[in-house]
Amino acid sequence: MTSIGPIRARAVDASRRLAAAMALACWPLLGWAHAESGRADGRLDGLLAGLQHPVSGLDHVLAMVAVGLWGAQLGAPAIWLLPLTFPLVMAFGGMLGLMGVPLPGAEVGIALSALVLGLAIVTAWRPALWAAAAVVGFFAIFHGHAHGSELPAGASGLAYSLGFVAATGALHACGIGIGVIQRWSAGQVVLRAAGAGVAAAGAAFLWRAIA
Repeated sequence: MTSIGPIRARAVDASRRLAAAMALACWPLLGWAHAESGRADGRLDGLLAGLQHPVSGLDHVLAMVAVGLWGAQLGAPAIWLLPLTFPLVMAFGGMLGLMGVPLPGAEVGIALSALVLGLAIVTAWRPALWAAAAVVGFFAIFHGHAHGSELPAGASGLAYSLGFVAATGALHACGIGIGVIQRWSAGQVVLRAAGAGVAAAGAAFLWRAIA
């Protein structure tokens, strides 16, 4: 019988890694003090807006949940590495957006993220770990830029950034939680079906972005 101790230890270790990486993702944003309003209401508005932004669009939600689903499908260490890579790189994209640095094709990149990640799940694609992280990180730039460029007027840039990074982590966690079903044969079928749904939605988003 498999010992529960080592499994629990690995889960705790992965949780600690996730928490540390989320903190690192937010750390570079501290340099953007000029975006800070200096008012309590500005910080609160920024935090709430940041928490809301990733869940306000289905394209963001599906892509971020898909990161968790794919990580769960690939298993350790991808199950924690992919959800760590995304917010870390997304924070960089968010800074570009806050700076006003243009990123051509951002909407296309976001649509492609859902399409590619959905296809990765439905085909059970198992690339090298570095390649999977590179795919996730590439698309994270577009999502981060979209979040950062839509900072509400008068809101705290730092609080807003913390909010969308935290919301993203929660969506990844949802994907990982759902992805647990891949342990069973029937669950693997359901997981691939979910991937097909994400890919189909991504194709629709892409059509809308280029039309």
